Amino acid sequence: MTGTLAKRAPLVLSMAPRGSAAHGKIILYRRLAACLLATTLLAGCDLAPHYKRPTPAVPSAFPQGPAYAAASATATDAAAIGWRSFFTDERLRQVIAQGLANNQDLQLAAAHVLQARAQYRAQRADLLPTIGASGTASIRHSGSNGASVGSGASGPHDTGGTTKSYAADLGISSFELDLFGQVRNLTKAAREQYFSTQAAQDATRISLIAEIASAWLTLGSDQDQLALSRQTLASFQQSVDLTRAQFEKGVASELDLQQAETNLQDARFDVAQLTTQIAQDQNALNLLVGATVPAAQLPSGLGTADFTLADLPAGVSSDVLLKRPDVIAAEDQLKAENANIGAARAAFFPTISLTSAAGSASSALSGLFTGGTWSWNASGSSALTLFDFGRNKANLRYAEASRDAAVATYRKSVQTAFREVSDALAQRGTIEEQVSARAARATAADTAAKLSEARYRNGIDSFLTTLDAQRTLYSAQQALVTTRLARQANLVTLYSALGGGIS
Repeated sequence: MTGTLAKRAPLVLSMAPRGSAAHGKIILYRRLAACLLATTLLAGCDLAPHYKRPTPAVPSAFPQGPAYAAASATATDAAAIGWRSFFTDERLRQVIAQGLANNQDLQLAAAHVLQARAQYRAQRADLLPTIGASGTASIRHSGSNGASVGSGASGPHDTGGTTKSYAADLGISSFELDLFGQVRNLTKAAREQYFSTQAAQDATRISLIAEIASAWLTLGSDQDQLALSRQTLASFQQSVDLTRAQFEKGVASELDLQQAETNLQDARFDVAQLTTQIAQDQNALNLLVGATVPAAQLPSGLGTADFTLADLPAGVSSDVLLKRPDVIAAEDQLKAENANIGAARAAFFPTISLTSAAGSASSALSGLFTGGTWSWNASGSSALTLFDFGRNKANLRYAEASRDAAVATYRKSVQTAFREVSDALAQRGTIEEQVSARAARATAADTAAKLSEARYRNGIDSFLTTLDAQRTLYSAQQALVTTRLARQANLVTLYSALGGGIS
């Protein structure tokens, strides 16, 4: 439809009588179209360097060795696994969803995206001319006072008149012809800044999900530690009561009683400390979520349950790091700095501006657009800086240095991502063995404590041996809880490091 109208319009306009107002408008439109076409043809010079992604300064594959599990060549991309699928506990999913809706850091990142998008749109508007309209109206009265002679009458007589004029103009004011790509490169830089901000928002989202999950799991682990400390406190209290009774009967020494009291007070301290720690864990979780998390969504403990996918396959290629939002943000920033070099180079060349206007003037408002006098004008200007005392050269050097800094930042981002994934994979390769060893140690310590107490009751071993066995058991159980938390946190860290959690 548009193409048909475009072809028919010149035929209709050509029927206007030569010399008429309509014919004048035809000539104006044709000349404006020719100017715009010439601008389009001329605006093809781009002085920005050709962009090429820097080679990442990391190996092409993740490390291999005793600490790493065997990688699968057909591994699933972690970024393709949505966080609702990765986290299997419904309470944890609800807490994460609440955090994504309320967290202020994420709200701030979203506001930065809107700012960058507005700046890009404002810069993009410079690619097109700004069209303005104006209208004027004026009334002018002129006249003189004189005496009229005749019939014996005399008095003042007004011989003046009133002149009215109306005008309406539509025009382009100082539109810069982008012959050397300065405006286009500034627009491209603003666009890449916008993309970089969007990627930074995704990175903030991934980080937030991981932080909420880690805080939630830590709270559950501390709940386990508190339950263990309370259980141990009750056990130590029984031991103190029994030793005190034996001391009063002269069977146990005061040394035995005081040593048992030492274990009791240690456990008592742990209960008080963990009670405080759990309250602080809840405060930290509430801050991340941006609201008070309901008690029904809080963990009562971790135990041996899994709260995420039991396994997160990781491929052998480090190319997956290039999909991480923080790496993408660094590359977009590099592209923006590359475009700024083109804009800085264009500043060495002359600028050409175009100004044009068309309008109508009439002595009557009703005839402004029908019987008025049509007129148009167009003018161009060129400016070239001859001496700026090194300003343009310094701006170019600054743009080039900023590009070099962006290259280093990009490579550092890839290296940091590689290190984070490698560390998580190293822990993942041995974490199951660590949990198994801690569990076996806790079982052995429990058996040793029971045997030691029985031998003490039968007068075979000293009470000091029993106390050592009790402390060892308590320490082994605490270490098991800590290692179980490390196992859960490792999967969350690996998922986040591989770029999972956007969707």
